[in-house]
Amino acid sequence: MIKITNLTKYLGRKAVIRDFSFCAKGQECVGLFGNDGAGKTTLIKLLAGSIQPCSGHIKILDLDIGTHPLQVKKIIGYQPASTVSHSTMTVKEFLNFIAEIRGFSGMEKRKMVDRAVARLELWRTLKCPIETLSIGLKRKVAIAQAIVHDPKLLLLDEPTEGLDAYQKNKVRMLIKSLTNEMSVIVASRNPEELSSICTRALVIAGGRLLTDIPLPELQRSSRYYQAVTLAAETPLDLLALAVLPGVAGIEEDRHTPGCVTVLAMPGQIIYPHVSALIANRRWKIDSLSLESGRLNDVVHQLSQEALK
Repeated sequence: MIKITNLTKYLGRKAVIRDFSFCAKGQECVGLFGNDGAGKTTLIKLLAGSIQPCSGHIKILDLDIGTHPLQVKKIIGYQPASTVSHSTMTVKEFLNFIAEIRGFSGMEKRKMVDRAVARLELWRTLKCPIETLSIGLKRKVAIAQAIVHDPKLLLLDEPTEGLDAYQKNKVRMLIKSLTNEMSVIVASRNPEELSSICTRALVIAGGRLLTDIPLPELQRSSRYYQAVTLAAETPLDLLALAVLPGVAGIEEDRHTPGCVTVLAMPGQIIYPHVSALIANRRWKIDSLSLESGRLNDVVHQLSQEALK
């Protein structure tokens, strides 16, 4: 479906993408993760064909984007990191305009626009000028225009930026449903928000690919994998927690008094021991959760090590 070979991009004398290679199959959701300045947006723009590489090749459905740019752009949907903006167009006018550019007209155009509007729940904003919308709604309009033509490859750059918690969940659900119809590459500086939908993770720093791994494996590499986080109104006996079997250490949350994370040694399951201690001591616990691994922490650690 997607094959990138030795891709390199310079801005001036600085290499922002360096010898980048990877392949992706159809109907999978790939997370492109990294800190600010890692090269995520540049890579998405290269895949979208909006900027050209200095060297290397990009093939999508066996079409080389360098030699068949128009054909490739027809099968790509692209939501840029910057929000959609237009001084006069309403949401409906803008989506109709994009559909026409994509080659739709008449009833077919109306059908495609209506479906995109329904998926992003934009009915109430159709008559609103784009310029008057909130950042979150502009983001949803940007996603709607990216899927209006049923692309084979969908490129999303920070799709949840500016959205509230409810809107973020709706967008995640939408992306998950779209992977049944197309391949999705989603770039984000906050991989934790996408852990439930991405099946694969690419971690990038300094324009280089650091790791290409199934997302659950990336979670398991976190020092917080199988950790237990609990919060109580009264002080907890940290020593009693620290000497439990399999416990590697205790971290106190500096921002939330009474909240601690009990870290597990590699390969150890500590949740039953923590639960038993709570029951025996009759601690009044406000919250108790088993962690699957903190992706933000893993990505940051990998990035720091790569840039040393």
